[in-house]
Amino acid sequence: MQSQKGFTLIEVVITIAIFTILIFLVSAMLNDIFVNSNQELISMSNIDQARSVLSTFTNEIRNSVIGSDGSYPLAEAGNSEIIFFTNLGISNSTVNRIRYYISGSTLYKGIVQPSGNPLSYNLTNEKVITVAAGVATGSATLFSYYDGNYSGSGNPLAQPVNISQIRYIKMNLQVKNNITKNDASSFSVTAGAALRSLKDNLGN
Repeated sequence: MQSQKGFTLIEVVITIAIFTILIFLVSAMLNDIFVNSNQELISMSNIDQARSVLSTFTNEIRNSVIGSDGSYPLAEAGNSEIIFFTNLGISNSTVNRIRYYISGSTLYKGIVQPSGNPLSYNLTNEKVITVAAGVATGSATLFSYYDGNYSGSGNPLAQPVNISQIRYIKMNLQVKNNITKNDASSFSVTAGAALRSLKDNLGN
């Protein structure tokens, strides 16, 4: 009598179980690969955006000049708000009033173009744009100010700052990673520039 060969029920169950475990492990591995890659892309994008903000800010500060209405190059120098005048990117002889400020967790930039005769800055015409969202303000100082003795290290001027002493300005931007919904981590990028129009020393 010829015996019949085949899988028993137990063998089938074990095979299915092993196959299921393998599928689960492969799926988990692929998920980790794609999730980590996506997180890295988000993180790099956030860093690039923050660096772009600082680059624009430092170029504007570097090119700050007397306002079209005769205003001093700096109008306000606070920890979380700064107002200055710059002609960067302007083809004619006018100068824009620029205001960077934090509201909630968002960094905004207000721009006022001079108008009228004589030229003046009508603050009701301020055009506000969002510069960076998800700013981790906390107790950190967004703007720091230094006098002409600053050479790359040292303490900033204490608030309230005497605007006429300022020769160098730093922005310390702390931005939330926002890689995941519950991600509370943040990163910090810092850059600064000397005000060329007020430069009266050779130290920086």
